[in-house]
Amino acid sequence: MKKLLLALGAALLATVPAAAQSDYPTRPITVIVPFAAGGPTDTVTRIVGEHMSRTLGQQLVVENVVGAGGTTASTRAMRATPDGYTIITGHMGTHAASVGLYPKLAYDPRKDFEPIGLIAGTPILILAKKDFPAKDLKEFIAYVKANGSKLNEAHAGVGSVSFTTCLLLNHLLGVKPTLIPFTGTGPSMNALVAGQVDYMCDQIVNAVPQVQAGTIKAYAVATPQRNPALPDVPTTVEAGLPDYQTSAWNALFAPKGTPKPILDKLSAALDKALSDETVRKRLLDLGSDIPEGKARGQEALAAHVKAEIDKWTPIIKAAGIEAK
Repeated sequence: MKKLLLALGAALLATVPAAAQSDYPTRPITVIVPFAAGGPTDTVTRIVGEHMSRTLGQQLVVENVVGAGGTTASTRAMRATPDGYTIITGHMGTHAASVGLYPKLAYDPRKDFEPIGLIAGTPILILAKKDFPAKDLKEFIAYVKANGSKLNEAHAGVGSVSFTTCLLLNHLLGVKPTLIPFTGTGPSMNALVAGQVDYMCDQIVNAVPQVQAGTIKAYAVATPQRNPALPDVPTTVEAGLPDYQTSAWNALFAPKGTPKPILDKLSAALDKALSDETVRKRLLDLGSDIPEGKARGQEALAAHVKAEIDKWTPIIKAAGIEAK
């Protein structure tokens, strides 16, 4: 009898989360963005989040949590209750480069998160303030090599996409500029526009309006083909730096242990958003690469995270940089 009562009690307890899963979501969902408002990760999150809110019937509320190259926010998300009401937009910095940069990283992107889906890829631009002396990438390379120690490079914090991708650029050029950290890509872009820093590497999502307005210079896009959002900007292959090929990405993750039915609802809502013509136009106008088909799924994102960690860890180790 005692065993029967225990079994009945366990069965009753088990029905509670199951019911919660089937009704999910019944309240707003917090989406943690690991950087300041106005940056590329924040922008793409808000674009897809607006559509996902309509699909799910509950608002996706963006919460910007800055610090330590996005790892502060990622640690917070990892420790959140795995019930689908706290998720995070991770990216190349928080869920790949962080493994090589932080010896005491509080989380493992491969083990401590459940993948929901890739939002978009974001090509990287080599950018400079509008009065930077070089007129093209070849002149930029020559000038930076000659004046590297005197120049200031902006980034959104150690471990951020802007930091990591310029780390690769500086490594290829053999230069060590003064690195100026900001609380996000938005503030670092503002500093570039104001001429307070000399150059930076940034996701195209954050730079299209400024490049089009002529408030900053774009020397090249680090992808094999030109980007439709900035068709006049040459590729690094065309412009003379073929070894510099890199693209960032943003994706949704949930804490480890989030039930599969909840993950599937979130993945389906993201997939529907990425298929919506208005959402697609907004992302494409910013220069984003939208994943298609199976590239959007949970399994594809898990494989992508592993591949990105394998790619960036040796690059970071070779540069001899560690974040504290």
